[in-house]
Amino acid sequence: MNFLNPTKSQDHPQIMPTSPQIILASQSAIRQKILRDAGVIFKALPARVDEETVLLSLQAENASPRDIADTLAELKAEKIARKYPEAVVLGSDQILSFQGKLLTKPETPEIAREHISAFSGGTHSLISAAVIYFDGKPVWRNIAIAKMTVRNLSEDYIGAYVDRNWSEIQYCAGAYQIESEGARLFSRIDGSYHAVLGLPLLPVLGYLTQRGWIEG
Repeated sequence: MNFLNPTKSQDHPQIMPTSPQIILASQSAIRQKILRDAGVIFKALPARVDEETVLLSLQAENASPRDIADTLAELKAEKIARKYPEAVVLGSDQILSFQGKLLTKPETPEIAREHISAFSGGTHSLISAAVIYFDGKPVWRNIAIAKMTVRNLSEDYIGAYVDRNWSEIQYCAGAYQIESEGARLFSRIDGSYHAVLGLPLLPVLGYLTQRGWIEG
């Protein structure tokens, strides 16, 4: 007697649908670490976007820091999605806004010291945007804003901090890394820790899970 479920065939096992490949449109080490630590399987590809030209154009149009971050994130995702339309492509960008101005990565240690000195005793904003493309079009976006309040710092400490950390902070808007000694610069942070690092992780994970692209 056959006790097997007659509706299931031993010769034709059920085939489970596969999830699309996830691509991070960035080679940012910290964004890759954030996703990897969250257990997301992905491929990282650099998105060749002329950020400086786009930034200048948007500033000339009086675009808000929020819109600038969103636009840059979308351009990165779009660039990779053109080559991989069948993939889930995540683009992201972060903008630092301080007293109505946008600050980018410091070109020299002197500029890094100037930025941190200007922040001392005040608050600035980090705006992190994420945009997801699928099937060649944008399907989701999110913007997270963190308010960063800096301690009153001595010039001696600022100089020593930049000297000790220049090899890493030269690639960071604001000239600090919150995940290392940069944490000592701040008295208060209002906002998501992951957004401070440059990626609104929880909303990203929520959407990927909702679509069934990662387990949840």
